[in-house]
Amino acid sequence: MRRIYRSDLEGVVNELVVMSDSIQIAVRDATRALLQADLQLAERVISGDTRIDAMHDQLELRAFTILARQAPVAGELRTLVAVIQMVAALGRMGDLAAHVAKIARLRYPEHAVPEPLAENFSRMSFLAQEMIGNVGRVLAERNLEEAQTLAEQDEEMDNLRSDQFRVILGDDWEFGVEAAVDVALLGRYYERIADHAVAMGRRIIYVITGDLPEGENWPST
Repeated sequence: MRRIYRSDLEGVVNELVVMSDSIQIAVRDATRALLQADLQLAERVISGDTRIDAMHDQLELRAFTILARQAPVAGELRTLVAVIQMVAALGRMGDLAAHVAKIARLRYPEHAVPEPLAENFSRMSFLAQEMIGNVGRVLAERNLEEAQTLAEQDEEMDNLRSDQFRVILGDDWEFGVEAAVDVALLGRYYERIADHAVAMGRRIIYVITGDLPEGENWPST
C-alpha cells in the first residue's frame, strides 16, 4: 500500500512538471503572437488555457485525494502541501499567458508593443520561460543550487520592468496613452509570472530542506 502511495505522489510531481512545460510553451507562443501580431497563434494560446485549467483541476484533486486517504508525514507532507500551492501558481501563470495573448488579439492587426520596446519584451519572455523551465527541473531533480538562481533571474525581470517605465514616461514617447497602458499591463503580466516562479522555487527549497528561504528576493506569492 505504501509503495502505491509513493508511486501516486511521484506521479503528481511528474504531472506538475508536465504542466510547467505547458505553461512554458504558452508564454513562448503568447509572446510570439504579441511581437509578430499573429492572430492565429494568439487564439491558440487563449483556447489552450482551457486545457491548462483542466490540468490544474485534475492535479489539485489528485493531491487532495492523497492527502485525505493517506497519512503523509515529514517530507511527504511537505511535498504534498507544496504541490497544492504550486498547482495554483501554475494555473495563474497560464492565465497570465492568456492575458498577453488577449492583448495581442485586441490590437491585431497592429502590434501592441511599440518597436523600441520589442527587445525588452523579448528578453522578458525569455527570462519567464527560463524560470518556468528551471522550476520544472528543480522539482524533478530536487536541485537546490538551481532553485537559488530563480531569485537572480527575478531581479533581472524587475530591472526590465523599470526600463519599460523609463521609456513610456520619457519625453520622447510618441506612441500615445493607449500603447503606454498596454505596455504597463503586459510588463506586469510577465513580472507576475516571474514572481510565481520564484514563489514556487521557494516552496521547492522548503520541500528539500524543510526551511523556507527568507528575504525580499523570495516573495511568497
